[in-house]
Amino acid sequence: MNSNVAERAAGPALDTLPGDDVRQIMWRFSDRYDLQMVVQSARSIARGPVARLVAEGARHSHEWTDEKAKLLDAFDEAGLTSLYMSPEHGGYLVGPKNLAMALAAFELAWVDGGAATCSLAGNLALAPIHERGTAKQRQLYMARCVPGGEEKTWRGAFCLTEPLPGVGVETGVLSGKIRVAEWKEGAEPLVRVEKRGRFITNMGFANFVTAAVESDDERIKGSCVIVLEEDDPGTFDRGTPTKKMVHQLSSTTDPIFSLTVPASRIVGGYTVQDRVIVPNYNHGQVIESVFRRTRVTVGLMSSAKLLSAVEPLIRYQRQRFRGGAAENPGTPRFEMGLQQKEDVVHRLVDVWATGEASASLGFAAARHFDAFDLVEMKKEDVFLERGIDGTRAQMRELKKVKERALEYLKLRRLPEDGRDRERLDVLAADPMVEYVVGDSVANVICPACKLWNTGHGANVMREAVSMMGGYGITEDCPGFLAHKWMDTQLEATYEGPEAVQRRQLSVTMTDEVFLAQFRGWIGDLRLIASRRPGTGACTLASSMELWLWTLQHLLHSEDADGKPLYRGHRQGVTFAMADAVCWLLASRFQMLDVVKLEEDGAEDPELAESRSGYVQFFTDLCHVQAARAAGEVGRICTELTFGYNRHPSWEGGGGCFTANELIQLEGIMPGIDAGEHAFGDVIEADGSHAPKAGPCASFRGMEQFERLRRKLDGCVTGARLAKDRAAHALTHVAIPEALDYPQ
Repeated sequence: MNSNVAERAAGPALDTLPGDDVRQIMWRFSDRYDLQMVVQSARSIARGPVARLVAEGARHSHEWTDEKAKLLDAFDEAGLTSLYMSPEHGGYLVGPKNLAMALAAFELAWVDGGAATCSLAGNLALAPIHERGTAKQRQLYMARCVPGGEEKTWRGAFCLTEPLPGVGVETGVLSGKIRVAEWKEGAEPLVRVEKRGRFITNMGFANFVTAAVESDDERIKGSCVIVLEEDDPGTFDRGTPTKKMVHQLSSTTDPIFSLTVPASRIVGGYTVQDRVIVPNYNHGQVIESVFRRTRVTVGLMSSAKLLSAVEPLIRYQRQRFRGGAAENPGTPRFEMGLQQKEDVVHRLVDVWATGEASASLGFAAARHFDAFDLVEMKKEDVFLERGIDGTRAQMRELKKVKERALEYLKLRRLPEDGRDRERLDVLAADPMVEYVVGDSVANVICPACKLWNTGHGANVMREAVSMMGGYGITEDCPGFLAHKWMDTQLEATYEGPEAVQRRQLSVTMTDEVFLAQFRGWIGDLRLIASRRPGTGACTLASSMELWLWTLQHLLHSEDADGKPLYRGHRQGVTFAMADAVCWLLASRFQMLDVVKLEEDGAEDPELAESRSGYVQFFTDLCHVQAARAAGEVGRICTELTFGYNRHPSWEGGGGCFTANELIQLEGIMPGIDAGEHAFGDVIEADGSHAPKAGPCASFRGMEQFERLRRKLDGCVTGARLAKDRAAHALTHVAIPEALDYPQ
């Protein structure tokens, strides 16, 4: 970088890459020794056995080999297998475990996404039982999957998708069937399950499967999820290995099942009505409760890849020219290599900023679900207490609570002296209000995390690989970057491809309870901007205002043909707005993490000397990311606001003046006919006009949008200076002599 940039970049130095002391504060587990041990355990497996397998070429085979199978024992010994279980089932962590699972997945995916999937897929198999299973089902299967007992450790697979032509990953279309096989009077019904799975993880060694099926018998209603065991009568065919190019450290096959099992295996149980088996939960309800949490973990796997690329990229950039006869130690070219050039460090800043934002979004979502799980349990207790049973009855009750939730949010935003304190306390203590408020956020940040982290993350991971030049796509590339880039392509489709996430967001982000909180977040960002102007909080707040205005405009507007704009089938509108809100959420949570580091880091003696450098650097990354978010949101909102209006034409007049009309108006409005028709779009007497497609479009009624857009553009002020500072810091930060994996 040139000296002018270096001068502008003056400030606290970033001495070293951030370590656990920094991350524990930013991701809120500095007070959780149990989670710190989870991180260390997962890291020891990732940078030891997992890294060695990758380095030795284990990713070259599709089969589940004996060498790969040793990972299962390593996971058991490190405590990762029992991480998901509660103490009553043999686990060791008390309470919700979303953050614990997220941290473990992050550490494993730092080295290899397939290993992370292998570790977590067993938990995915248990998730339907954990979330919707009966108490007996939970006790039986959770306990069986805890290592260390006299019995063998059970391992599971979740079999949802099917090999349907042209579908494969469709979760709403089932070809798996369930029929009554035998139903003797007074005895438990036996059911026959026929199921073919597609792309099912863990099938190479699974002892049981939770499978989604639908009724093929008038004596069974709807769909359900049912547990199948390898020793059940019939066919339990693990299938042939999937010839995937990614995640080869996990076992993936297309299995075939034709089994007879007791109806008591239906997850969540069932009732009998008029000699018909009615599952308590259909397969869609089970999937919803499972995926809304596990999608976050997958999103963080992509975040880990981005942040893991930083150190190898710095090393490559600095060492690029070493070894040449003309390059001597001590010279700028030898010491800095490519980092003498602004472009490479600016691009690296973008990679790092994206990684930080995606990790912040993912870990915030995991923490939210940890808190929300407890709230959800209280909600269930209330329903049970009041005798409110069935999905429809519960939905009606929650609809009534919405007004109280909105009132609560409104009171909470008022100044202290303007609040009805007593009423606020009553609403705050209402578990149903707490549930509705938390649920509205959960329904947005879960798909947002999955969509943005894996989708945009995959694009940025490609950029990281490209910065390695040809070295990036070799097997011995430091950090296995090429493998990670390819792995992100699969992670973008896990648990519903991008269209599924966008569809969910297009519905949930318009919820009034969520939008009420969204408006409050804008106010919070303004306060952050007043105290920490360098974060880009002002830029982000202006972006959120523009998005909010655009959403309201689209909800109540029509296109040039008179058709409503914001409707389910108009995915050119709804999906684009879903993409935009993801940028905003990621940037917001990134800023909150930096504020947390600045505030709590001051109390950490180990960060006494380095805290200011970390805070300055992460603040600059925030500003860079906020500016990028502003650009994306501004582009999307502008396209949608104006793009569905028909451009005026010369033939239609389009509100243009003729030259004669301007002459006549000159007497009333002096100056209107000045010079070369300064007024703009004018049709001359001979019919000629300016060489362009048509008259300029009218902005009538769009004055507020124009004001918000101009404000947003101005709020980007300083973002490039922040990028210069961050880039300069990357040229001086110390890195280890070599990567600490493989070991």
